Amino acid sequence: MKTQPFLSGATTHPGAKRPYNQDAFVNRPDQGLWAVADGAGGHKGGEVAAGMLHDALESIPPSLPASELLAQVRLKVGATHHALRSMAEQSDQAIQGASTIVVLILRNDHYACLWAGDSRCYMLRDAMLRQVSHDHSLVQELVDSGAIRPEDAESHPRSNVITRAVGADVDELVLDKVSGRIQSGDRFLLCSDGLYKCLRESDIASVMADSHGVPPAQALIAAALAMNADDNVTAIIIEIH
Repeated sequence: MKTQPFLSGATTHPGAKRPYNQDAFVNRPDQGLWAVADGAGGHKGGEVAAGMLHDALESIPPSLPASELLAQVRLKVGATHHALRSMAEQSDQAIQGASTIVVLILRNDHYACLWAGDSRCYMLRDAMLRQVSHDHSLVQELVDSGAIRPEDAESHPRSNVITRAVGADVDELVLDKVSGRIQSGDRFLLCSDGLYKCLRESDIASVMADSHGVPPAQALIAAALAMNADDNVTAIIIEIH
């Protein structure tokens, strides 16, 4: 039997203060496909949007070549965007929502990360944590322009404003993409903003490197809850053998 080249685990939690969870995740190590969606919107709209993304990515058939898998991810996310826009345009539709999305694809010795919004992908390599994705958010734009310092971003009064999302009021959704080579021992983290907004990157790196016998995704969620996380928190850890 062929050994899987990676090991993954995923956990989600409503957080310490919210009674509901509008996050969703996809954990398909058999396909080399993972995703985190963070819904936003009233009347359960965020939960619906994230759930639609989950179902769309889960419906991708197995054993696709890497290029076809990438195309399917773009197709499914795009179709979900248009479906959400159609729902929002119906005057009698009470459920209106949108969702961030971050997707990781691993094949052979390469990775591809696609995203819209501020759910993130990190890579831990040689004990160094690096953010792979780049937030689509107002505070990230302010940081990029030099208007605020990176360390002031999380405490900014509009730190929750995202500038791109699946289901947002635009005709066509653009997913950003980065790719690169993987090495044995690499660890990836996909997470919603509820995780990184209450944990320092040094703490995230420490847990990813050594979770003391607890599955690392669970350990990260536990650490966030210990910090009284006021948002939904979701984490997926993927380790390259």
